[in-house]
Amino acid sequence: MTIVAEPLSGNPPASLPLRYALRELRGGLRGFYVFIACIALGVMTISGVGSVAASLGDGLAREGRTLLGGDVAFSLFQREATPEEIAFLRSRGEVSSIATLRGMARAADDRLALVEIKAVDQAYPMLGQISLEPGMPIADLLTERDGAFGAAADQTLLARLDLKLGDRVNVGQAVFQIRSVVNTEPDKLAGGLGFGPRFLVSEAGLRATQLIQPGSLVRWIYRVKLPDDVSGSRNTTRLIDDTRQALPQAGWEIRSRDNASPQLERTISRFTQFLTLVGLAALLVGGVGVANAVKSHIDRRRDVIATFKAVGGTGRDVFSIYLTQVIGLALIGSIIGLVAGAALPFAIVHLFGKLLPLPIEAALHPEELALSLVYGLLTALAFGLWPLGRVHDVPVAALFRDTVASAWHRPRWPYLASMAGVITLLIAVVIGLSYDRRVATVFVVSSIAVFVLLRGIAAALMALARRLPRTEITMLRLAITNIYRPGALTPSVVLSLGLGLAVLVTITQIDGNLRRQFMAALPEHAPSFYFIDIPATDADRFSAFLKETAPGSTVEEVPMLRGRIVSARGVRAEDLKPSTDAEWVLQSDRGLTSTGEIPKGSKIVEGQWWGADYSGPPLVSIEKKIADGLGLKIGDEIVVNVLGRDISARIGNMRTIDWQGLGINFVLVFSPNAFRGAPHTHIATLTEPHPGAAGDAAIVKSVASAFPMVTSVRVREALETIGSVVTNLVLAIRGASAITLISAILVLGGALAAGHRHRVYDAVILKTLGATRARLIGAYALEYLLIGFATAVFGVIAGSIAAWLIVTRLMTLSFVWQAGSAAGVVASALIVTVGLGLAGTLLALNQKPAAVLRNL
Repeated sequence: MTIVAEPLSGNPPASLPLRYALRELRGGLRGFYVFIACIALGVMTISGVGSVAASLGDGLAREGRTLLGGDVAFSLFQREATPEEIAFLRSRGEVSSIATLRGMARAADDRLALVEIKAVDQAYPMLGQISLEPGMPIADLLTERDGAFGAAADQTLLARLDLKLGDRVNVGQAVFQIRSVVNTEPDKLAGGLGFGPRFLVSEAGLRATQLIQPGSLVRWIYRVKLPDDVSGSRNTTRLIDDTRQALPQAGWEIRSRDNASPQLERTISRFTQFLTLVGLAALLVGGVGVANAVKSHIDRRRDVIATFKAVGGTGRDVFSIYLTQVIGLALIGSIIGLVAGAALPFAIVHLFGKLLPLPIEAALHPEELALSLVYGLLTALAFGLWPLGRVHDVPVAALFRDTVASAWHRPRWPYLASMAGVITLLIAVVIGLSYDRRVATVFVVSSIAVFVLLRGIAAALMALARRLPRTEITMLRLAITNIYRPGALTPSVVLSLGLGLAVLVTITQIDGNLRRQFMAALPEHAPSFYFIDIPATDADRFSAFLKETAPGSTVEEVPMLRGRIVSARGVRAEDLKPSTDAEWVLQSDRGLTSTGEIPKGSKIVEGQWWGADYSGPPLVSIEKKIADGLGLKIGDEIVVNVLGRDISARIGNMRTIDWQGLGINFVLVFSPNAFRGAPHTHIATLTEPHPGAAGDAAIVKSVASAFPMVTSVRVREALETIGSVVTNLVLAIRGASAITLISAILVLGGALAAGHRHRVYDAVILKTLGATRARLIGAYALEYLLIGFATAVFGVIAGSIAAWLIVTRLMTLSFVWQAGSAAGVVASALIVTVGLGLAGTLLALNQKPAAVLRNL
């Protein structure tokens, strides 16, 4: 028989590495399951999140007209459109108007509840369908009969006031009969978060309440539906431009069908980026598993590699063969992740489509899947090139001779350059394609810093163990020696577990602080109530009434208008390039006030306050962070549109604001003469020294009886509403971040499995020399305990610092370290590390010495 060997020397064909790589894998994927699982998990997260976000974006685009209620929506605050303005809009298409504001609903037994009033006309809804139970035409639902206007209410209101269909409630000076329950509204997503249940009425019913007074906080929205044959984006843009040109002083806030819910879209984009970064974190943690798997695989194949080199194969040939294997395995893991991620939108629609109030359009998104594939392959290469590159220069004799441990050496410069190029490309893709490049840059820098720190901690731990005095306790001496011996598990365990624990601690600390902030402990001096829509003529009488009703309480009251920033430093608001932290101030109307005294909770940091007697040209005080985000300085001009009139003022000073105190404060505070003569209302707070549910109910009832036009907002209820949203968000973040921890556990298991061969040799030699099973188990348990504890301490410190920065700098809230959650993370880390380590140790101890000793 003649055996023909394919030459490895010279210039082998390009397909040769692929053929040998496939032959190498015929025996199965033993040793690569963690590799594949880590890549699949990270790619699944990124592709799934991207696919869901893209599906939701497609749904928002498809349902944009329905969500908005028309092709274009023109909003005004505190004033209705003039007949001339409405006539102009009607000349361009069909018009429907709605009005929204908050009010107090009073049941027959005098129980009260805050409601979100929505007054609609006969054309509502122009697009989509409103779901009512029982269903009926809008005209029949809202018409006045038997001395009461019709209304539809959210089921929450009925439960809160113990009402049933047909019951009557009072809102302001009007009586309403609840004739139906509102299940869904086609335009609900465009309205944002509300603090009370929906209360749907007619415009005539709203006017009968007498809540619409000069300066009342009512928003009027005029939806324009273009004829179907001209309802495209080009004609929508033309309508917006024509309206701005024809009515430049109107002060519209304009939304088109393409940005029906900009806040929702921004939230989706940011949350998508966060989850994508979580997926990348999982990939980075998994990258350690890739490196461990490649190193372990090469270690197991040392005889084969030696044979390749002995028959003429070069280091480059061997590198090509095993690089092909790594790419192939990365493709397998990536494809598994892509399939799972691509299926996620379809699974969400199938399982939760009827429950979610979001228009998810399930579909395959090749761009998102391709990007996830790129992330998976680049991560595998970034972490696999180092152990692959080291193969090139290892001599054949060392491969045959070096059974237990390999001498450390750095790969050649071409391999290092290739690895640097792959890492640079990965960083460029992460930052270049992110929604917020600043956040992405911080993530990249933080990841690099954490990896460097973890390597340093592993090295420091090994150095410390090496320098510790020799102990007489055998188990402890063996455990300490194992920490720094050649081929020690210390670097792999620290890298595997450190980043996952740091992320987990960050999330748990943020979670604890948000719960404390929104649901547990209100600020010590936070107000108990906000009162809005106080008529200016009744402001003094209302303050006196509050002081009489709640003796010993603190009452604060200021005038308030609503206005929108039109331009700043001579640049239109649409053309300003604000920072991410400041962009919200340009996106809608803002509360404004004028005063001669520095507001409580504010501190002047630049410029001078104008004083109580100031009567010169209008000045404005602006919050410092917002000014920095808009690129403003002292002396710059800001123009705001208030009640259809542009008012300009120069920046006189800048303030820092204690928002956490929840007192009355505004981003923009004007000098006393800025809005002289403008119709406005007042806003007030009441801070009780000893708040309680019974006292709060009495105050609400008294205010509603004496001032039916004033709306009472109990601060704790408002915070609980926000807190429920925050809680759901944190739960989602925590669940997503668990993916990183799962990757860390997988990699830890892979690292321990990679060291299994060395552990078998250790166990056999030590047992041959007389060590008992109990002593070996104790020594290994101590080793894992020491390594796990050091890693957990780093995770707690790094995660706590990250959480502190996020809570204090980004969320501008106070931070209290959550010792309980930190202790839980440490305990979990120790249990996982010791548990997985001992599982592998028990397998090693069960090996028969004879078979191992014969192969030494």
